Amino acid sequence: MITRRIALCLLTAALFLGLGGCASWFSSDEPEPEVHLTRVEVVRAKLLEQRFVLHFRIDNRSESELTVRGLEYRIHLGDILLADGEHEHWITIGPKASRSYKVPIRTNLWPKVRDLVKQLKNAEQGIPYRLEGEMETGLFIAHYVHLTRNGVIIPADLIPE
Repeated sequence: MITRRIALCLLTAALFLGLGGCASWFSSDEPEPEVHLTRVEVVRAKLLEQRFVLHFRIDNRSESELTVRGLEYRIHLGDILLADGEHEHWITIGPKASRSYKVPIRTNLWPKVRDLVKQLKNAEQGIPYRLEGEMETGLFIAHYVHLTRNGVIIPADLIPE
């Protein structure tokens, strides 16, 4: 009976002492990865369906490998939500390295075409865009990196001469 109590006390103490090390798994001094939207590729543009590929560059600034599990995104042009969704594709990025990450998206701009035409009326005036999302990283325990990118698109710059 006494040996059972001692064993139980030792087991409880070992669990509490061991769990103290687990706290370091959840908080890290490692720098967050940087995510850059480098290009938007038009794959197909029909009346009721448009397909694009978003090209991201992910910079791993830490001394250890980075595993990316997926990306959840929302893209706004002005006040219009162009596309949202999630892409689950695992990649591993080496320490202090960069890697490209492609996200295929599909949308229907037909219901929003009137608002888009209003924004495109003056080709010299910039249209604000906003990319928001979360990138899920980590091999066993998920860590979420929040993304927010803002900028301005000038339609005249996109029209070939």
